[in-house]
Amino acid sequence: MEELLKNLLGKKIDVTCGTNATFRGDVVDVKSGVLYLRDEDSEVAYVSIDKIAVIYECKDPQTRPGFVV
Repeated sequence: MEELLKNLLGKKIDVTCGTNATFRGDVVDVKSGVLYLRDEDSEVAYVSIDKIAVIYECKDPQTRPGFVV
């Protein structure tokens, strides 16, 4: 799991730990069994890799200004 997370450095991901805990952010670092995620407010969350159940790589859809028809 740690090797997979290192391949996602700099990418935005969703991390699910159990049934109710989900975190979204950019992967900043992975070391010593801890995932470092930076959210959109530049806050860093420290997630134990042992507790991670699912990882999703986020795709930010392109938005276009204007009216939706």
